[in-house]
Amino acid sequence: MDEQTVMQELGEDGITRLTAAFYQRMRKDDLVGSMYPDNDWEGAEERLRDFLIFRMGGSAKYIEERGHPRLRMRHMPFAIGEAESKRWVKLMREAMDEVNVPEGSRLFLDQFFAQTADFMRNQHG
Repeated sequence: MDEQTVMQELGEDGITRLTAAFYQRMRKDDLVGSMYPDNDWEGAEERLRDFLIFRMGGSAKYIEERGHPRLRMRHMPFAIGEAESKRWVKLMREAMDEVNVPEGSRLFLDQFFAQTADFMRNQHG
């Protein structure tokens, strides 16, 4: 399983549905949702969607508009510890359940999201 599998099974439309389902959960979450400014929910959803599409081998819109992802640097202003990392993954897994991500893509994305969320941690203990 790899990025190509995700693009074949989900396509850009599936990734769009996934990020929408994820952000519906984020908006209600008291732990990680509170990190987002109220006036940028749509922008945050668009950035994640475009990043995932790019990362899975689709459109380069994310890179064209924002340059290198620099994910860790972009998230440094936010206190991200183990609890926040685990909650982010939990919400993403729930979103994958909701949109019925096929098993091949699910296996890849589960690992990808867990590794990415762990990489974003900047608080220890």
